[in-house]
Amino acid sequence: MIENPYNSKQEYFHKGETRSYEFRINQLKKLRDEIKRNEEDIINALSIDLGKPTFESYTAEIGVVYQELNHAIKNLKTWMKSKKVSTPIYLQPATSFLYPEPKGVVLIISPWNYPFQLAISPLIGAIAAGNCVILKPSNQSRETEKVISKIISNTFEDSYISVVEGAGSEVVTPLIENYRFDHIFFTGSINVGKKILELSAKHLTPVTLELGGKSPTIVHDDADIDLAAKRITWAKFYNAGQTCVAPDYLLIHQSKKDVLIERMKFYIKKYYGDSPEKSKDLGKIINEKRFNRLVGLLQETNILVGGDYNKENRFISPTLIDGIDISHPIMGEEIFGPILPIMTYKNISEVIDIVRENPYPLALYLFTKNKSMEDYILQNLRFGGGCINHLITHVANTNLPFGGVGFSGMGRYHSKYTFDTFSHEKSIFKSMGTVDSNLLYPPYKESNLKLAKKFL
Repeated sequence: MIENPYNSKQEYFHKGETRSYEFRINQLKKLRDEIKRNEEDIINALSIDLGKPTFESYTAEIGVVYQELNHAIKNLKTWMKSKKVSTPIYLQPATSFLYPEPKGVVLIISPWNYPFQLAISPLIGAIAAGNCVILKPSNQSRETEKVISKIISNTFEDSYISVVEGAGSEVVTPLIENYRFDHIFFTGSINVGKKILELSAKHLTPVTLELGGKSPTIVHDDADIDLAAKRITWAKFYNAGQTCVAPDYLLIHQSKKDVLIERMKFYIKKYYGDSPEKSKDLGKIINEKRFNRLVGLLQETNILVGGDYNKENRFISPTLIDGIDISHPIMGEEIFGPILPIMTYKNISEVIDIVRENPYPLALYLFTKNKSMEDYILQNLRFGGGCINHLITHVANTNLPFGGVGFSGMGRYHSKYTFDTFSHEKSIFKSMGTVDSNLLYPPYKESNLKLAKKFL
């Protein structure tokens, strides 16, 4: 079942068909056309799996993919060019350059929270770089998985790109254990990421891990509080909080706590109405297991707003929680749901200590008008990426790489960075002359050493 797709892709890759610009650009355009034909099916699948509003499905899943595709199509010829680098004078006459080539047969493992976008975006880079691909979407988002499988089978030869379906442990583990992929790209949880890395070590397979973590939002006393409330409320409850870069907890200067909470209450009501469960703009929790976990986190907490839930619909209302400190269970792992704990600080040094208790977040957000405060946070905390006076929008800029650091991941992608991830740059030195200096060759004389010291 697995062996044939892997072996057929090895054979296909070694034929060299994926290497030309014409082949790659045609595959990207074919993929774009097929996605266009299946837009309605993608939106319906996302609605069934996650209750995603059509607007969120288009902007965060389909639209982002179009953006990536169009950018790759526009820039592919430039990306594929060899890049000349300088050559030291003592190696002249010569030229030196970097020659990008595809890695080979790669494995992409995608998650359920943005099941279309997080499967197709890395695939675009893998195609642009000239690889063959086995794609493993999450079976937790079953309807989207089926649509992805249909799109891929309608667009590409099976020996070039194909989808494997099923439970991750049943499919991914034997794939990685038995076959040496030229790259593995995984998006998901930290625990599963550790397992992927452990399995890949057997074959020394390079791995990109896009993980998660507890991403803080810091609101300093000089911030525009209404703007912060408006944007935090939007970012936190987008996709029902099931976003790897969602604000996981809020750190607000104690002098601004009450007014920020009141404004967030206002925006929750403005966005989702008096009865959020009836809102068409809120999604649902992916499955019962995760729903039960989130409901468990609500127990014995001081709920300021929200806290309502419906097991049948896997619905949890937008919830703000007060009275949390770093020792509370909710601070022990990424929440990944529509629950936002609020903590206060008096001195900014307290923020540094709190964030370092959950080190290496995937994202960090800071609201301040003070450039010195901005510099202080950027210089003293390690995190994957983030925003100043906004949230989650950094992932929408194709010119910015996306990736974590430490526990939140390794490697980066988006646009040209995805192409680079799935490429190997050969370092090439080309001698241009036939006249040779005897400096390099034995027998070594004192004059050789003097010249070497001069140049080196």
